[in-house]
Amino acid sequence: MNQVLDETALLGVPWRTGRSVGLRRVLFPLLFVFAGGLLGAEQRQAPIDDVTGNYHFLSPQDKIAILDEEGKLSGYLDVFQSEDESDALLSYPITIGSRQKERVEFKTGKIHQKYYRFAGVAQRGQGKKDTDPDYLRLVGDLEIITVSGETGKESVERRQIVFARMGKGEETPE
Repeated sequence: MNQVLDETALLGVPWRTGRSVGLRRVLFPLLFVFAGGLLGAEQRQAPIDDVTGNYHFLSPQDKIAILDEEGKLSGYLDVFQSEDESDALLSYPITIGSRQKERVEFKTGKIHQKYYRFAGVAQRGQGKKDTDPDYLRLVGDLEIITVSGETGKESVERRQIVFARMGKGEETPE
């Protein structure tokens, strides 16, 4: 027996009626809009394969500068001190740093018995282009470790934090 596709088999509406023509005019464009939206979402969610850049740190003057060389991170954290401190700016070098896919971790060297550790992920931010502010973000846990000079005991302050990447031409205020 020959099986012939009944024209009412799809959506229960004959395809040659005026009602089905109107339905097709609505469904097909929606299908293309939906498919285009999925493609656009894939492009926005492309893997992050480089986190190189300058990021805002704890205060408006502070910054993180990261160089990502195939997953190995180097760079520094510039931290401005209060006016009563002896140094105006402390630059903590990143001594250990890595990126595996979106996972980012780094640790700084110690200055004045203090250093920083970060563990988190790189995410897309609100920026649309690579040169826009907040195109990338580092989101995760920051630990500020202070070492007692007398006992050597470490005290750890933990913060959930978001570091937004600076845009092209954007600099920290002096």
